[in-house]
Amino acid sequence: MPSSAPPAAPVPVRLAATTPDPSDLADLTDLIDLAAGAEALVRAPVAEAVAWAVGVGRHAPLPGGGRTLEHWEQLATVAAVDLALGRVLEPHLDALAVLDQAPDRPTAIEEGASYGVWAAEAPHARLDAVPDHDAPGGWRLSGRKPWCSLAGEVSHGLVTAWVGEHDRAMFSVATRQPGVVVEDGAWSAYALAEVTTSTLALDAVPATPVGPVGWYLDRPGFAWGGAGVAAVWYGGAVALARRLHDQCRTRQPDQVALVHLGAVDAALAGARSVLVTAAAEIDAGRATGADGALLAARVRQVVADTCEEVSRRLAHALGPGPLAHEARHARRVADLALYLRQHHAERDQAALGAALLERDPSSPPW
Repeated sequence: MPSSAPPAAPVPVRLAATTPDPSDLADLTDLIDLAAGAEALVRAPVAEAVAWAVGVGRHAPLPGGGRTLEHWEQLATVAAVDLALGRVLEPHLDALAVLDQAPDRPTAIEEGASYGVWAAEAPHARLDAVPDHDAPGGWRLSGRKPWCSLAGEVSHGLVTAWVGEHDRAMFSVATRQPGVVVEDGAWSAYALAEVTTSTLALDAVPATPVGPVGWYLDRPGFAWGGAGVAAVWYGGAVALARRLHDQCRTRQPDQVALVHLGAVDAALAGARSVLVTAAAEIDAGRATGADGALLAARVRQVVADTCEEVSRRLAHALGPGPLAHEARHARRVADLALYLRQHHAERDQAALGAALLERDPSSPPW
């Protein structure tokens, strides 16, 4: 039986250019160090990955501050090493961005605090917030919140809760306190198995508001965070593309292999281009309101399509061997397939089309 291919040396993922100029060498060195740190944590206990993400977050640039592309390069670099690590790092950095953008920054970040961001809703679960001036933070949360990734591992969560029947607000809540229960047993996925996703049950738990009612979903950073997730997807696709490139480099490729390699390169170039453009628009202050939402929807659609194209090309070009005998490659394929389902496929395409018509139905945008 063929042995698993040895892991390649960690390589950073560059978005703006594959060959940096000399003035960019410091950023490149930081990315190389980040990739090496991630490589050392592959298959490590998830608690170690969470602690590592906290350390990365102390120095990571945040989106919207002039270094959005660098922020996304960090996410893509980690994802190219291991998507599970990218899935740990992305929400922690997103939470730091949310807290940084919040009006008056009312919530202090405790030293060593680790974060998840939980804003999904489900028909069978509802989390309500009620004011309580005697509670720390002035509010209490009660109910159940679905789709809370790493709820049992992080120290804090930024969670949306209903304030009345029709409005939602964001709250910061410590997860290791009385009244918080992480419900077990629902996460049975083979992919991203380390990043357990659970339902969180809360019973009159003190919480601190982060921004006013409705702010979290309406703020420009909501769209920027969605595009940041696409940067993680992109890193996952790069990892697969590197496996194909390695095979074509070490084994004489036939014409079919070259077709797949060329198609993968073109697809990644398109995704990289939209990420670069989006980062520039964000840092220039032009990705706010409806424009920001539309930009993020385009980025996510292009990158999701690219990831599916790369996955399909890899399956055709490499055949069953790597899937059957290379554990790391097989895990990457499965992890990316599951992670991509955060994109809602044709439903998100339809939402993008509707947004185009709402913006200016009388004139095409191209």
